[in-house]
Amino acid sequence: MKKTTYLIVFLFLLSLPQIIFSQEKKPKVVLVLSGGGAKGVAHIPLLQKLDSLHIVPDLIVGNSMGSIIGGLYAMGYSGDSIDKLTKSIHWDKVLGGGQSLRMVSVEEKREFQRYLVGIGVKDGKLNSIGSLLNDQNLREYLSELTFPVYNVRDFDSLPIPFRAMATDLVEGKEVILSKGSLAYAMRASMSLPAVFKPMAYEKTVLVDGGVLNNFPTDVAKQMGADIIIGSDVGGGMEPMDKLNNLMTILMQTSMFPSNIKNPANRDLCTILVDHLPNLRFSTADFADSDEIYKDGKIATNQNLPALIALSEKLKAFPQRTHTLPEMPKEFVLDTIVYKNISPENMPLVLGRANLKTHVKYTTKDLIAGINRAMGTNLFDQITYSYFIKDKDKLGITLFGFERAENQLNTSIHYDTYRGVGIIFNYTGRNVLADASRLLVTIDIAEQPKARINYQKNFGQYREWWWVSEAYGALLRQEIYINGKASDNILYNAFELNNEVNKNLNSLKSYVGFGLNYSYSNLKPKYDREYNPNSVNITNYHSNNIEFNMHYSYNDMDKVFFATSGTIIKANAARSFLSDVDTSFSDADLTSISGSTNGYTKLGFSFEKRALLKKKITGIVGFDSYFIFQDKLKDDQIPFSGFGYAAKYFLGGIIPSSGSNRFSFPGLHEDELNVTQYMGLKLGSQINLTGKIYLTPHFNIASVGFDTFDEYIGHVFSPKGKWDENDTPSLVLSGGTAISYQSILGPIHFDASWMNNINKVRLFFSVGLSLNP
Repeated sequence: MKKTTYLIVFLFLLSLPQIIFSQEKKPKVVLVLSGGGAKGVAHIPLLQKLDSLHIVPDLIVGNSMGSIIGGLYAMGYSGDSIDKLTKSIHWDKVLGGGQSLRMVSVEEKREFQRYLVGIGVKDGKLNSIGSLLNDQNLREYLSELTFPVYNVRDFDSLPIPFRAMATDLVEGKEVILSKGSLAYAMRASMSLPAVFKPMAYEKTVLVDGGVLNNFPTDVAKQMGADIIIGSDVGGGMEPMDKLNNLMTILMQTSMFPSNIKNPANRDLCTILVDHLPNLRFSTADFADSDEIYKDGKIATNQNLPALIALSEKLKAFPQRTHTLPEMPKEFVLDTIVYKNISPENMPLVLGRANLKTHVKYTTKDLIAGINRAMGTNLFDQITYSYFIKDKDKLGITLFGFERAENQLNTSIHYDTYRGVGIIFNYTGRNVLADASRLLVTIDIAEQPKARINYQKNFGQYREWWWVSEAYGALLRQEIYINGKASDNILYNAFELNNEVNKNLNSLKSYVGFGLNYSYSNLKPKYDREYNPNSVNITNYHSNNIEFNMHYSYNDMDKVFFATSGTIIKANAARSFLSDVDTSFSDADLTSISGSTNGYTKLGFSFEKRALLKKKITGIVGFDSYFIFQDKLKDDQIPFSGFGYAAKYFLGGIIPSSGSNRFSFPGLHEDELNVTQYMGLKLGSQINLTGKIYLTPHFNIASVGFDTFDEYIGHVFSPKGKWDENDTPSLVLSGGTAISYQSILGPIHFDASWMNNINKVRLFFSVGLSLNP
């Protein structure tokens, strides 16, 4: 009997730990992911290891880049799927890529990204807040990724509860985001001051949580964490050798309070995955994300024994189901609500966005519609959020952040031909009428230019637009007149252009007609007795009026250094007035004044860019422009000899302002004046590294200086010399340009060889010139 009693007691004592353990409450496991910009990619190997060990956290607290990765993981993305996402992201487009030229309305492409600095003026005050990077693409990408949980407004209802850290910029205190839009919370958490714009939130604005608490393990502890798995890619202050770019310096400067707090927060970790000793890259090195991912594996593997032990311990407890909620790829919008969009802009936004109720959409369709609205250039940004109406009906609200009606813009430029200048621009939206735009632009330079442009959209969907523009320039240049070079010519030009256009595709193409007037005045700066290299013309006046019809197509992806897309231009013009007035310094020559014979112009341009390899773009282009002259009457002045200002101008690396101008590397700007022109260009654009490009190019053209009939018979066998105005002539150049996309705008250095003169000519430019 005693033996039986002892046996029962022994078995009871033996099973007691198991009984106690089975009644033990599951420890709360919290995953904390720090901020660190590009270094946040190092968090991903830890997530993959948690997946393989079947460790599902009970809460995730993230900051900045840690909130992006942590938020995706909390909503159900696996570590492997997040890894695939980061490897497929075009970081330069998502972070600061801004609006693609492809998504800009055709009537706005000419003004897009043309100024270095822009600021809004409202009620007599400057109201724009600048930032280094544009976040439109980032916000749209986050909204697309988080669509499966669009109906979740409480982050505790996510597959894994989630908290994002931010900083109240007004009161200087920590903010823990636990409700609302997940995409909004993730974006607010990474609003690094001066790099991204602050995010409006209730009665304040939010910036990066890393300003005060980059590695928020203390928040995890306050929320009842028993076990904290901390992944730290911030690691406090960056050493001197890594403070080598603006983003890293800004991050270090803005995070002093957080970095001081960091050591104590690291001590709170049960398992500290410390990536700092292994990371070879800095905050801004998103281009090296693949290598950062490899660095992240090191500290994760070093903590593998502790993670395995935790996995074994958690096997005795039920864990959360960590999967991405299933959502249909297509959805139907029952309601579309527009907010913060002024009545005068609303018709244009509705027409461009073209979003309708009771139509099936995908998230990409929705984003494309918003980008079309952004392409009007009326907004700094457009955000959107979903809402549920009547339980099962989906609605969407679009929030517009309109630019000020009055904008002041400026940029600087320098080039070999025109010297240095500074451009000032005023842009007024809806100032003179609804759906209108007024531009006043001046180029203060040694050779000044000015442009006034007024544009008005009309029609039900604003697909029609009327534009009037006045352009003037006071130039000094070397020109060729009838084969004779003349330097120090003062060339004053004025143009008045009026057009009515109809969009065929609001983002790509339009067709229209116009009436254009041009006035030109040429005269030597110095008398011929002081400048023997001047032509014997003392004064030349030209007045021309042309009626034209035109077609334009442009789907290039960028304004500068485009990698793909097509440009097509076609036009036909008929002269209504062509008067010249010429006086000569040679006493034996009689002044000439009167009308020239009339003419008809036909022109066609084509340029195609295609990505041949990852960093190599092929370029091919073709131009053909002809002037068909009427039969010369007895009382008329020959257009071929005296219609200089109405002919075609070739030359220059960057497109020149004014009508009938075509770039041709190796020629000086406007150097060659012709009546007929057929040209072919071939090139490749090689992205050497970062923002540096190498562009070898070859250009060939057959040009004529007289009538079309005299030109066409020898167009493919030109024997003349272009520098002597022989008809027809072969113009040939080959060279290479090296360029850099700087904060001031493109920097170009080109060396091109020219036939006939057999010289290599150099060209250098910086910045953005007055729009052509």
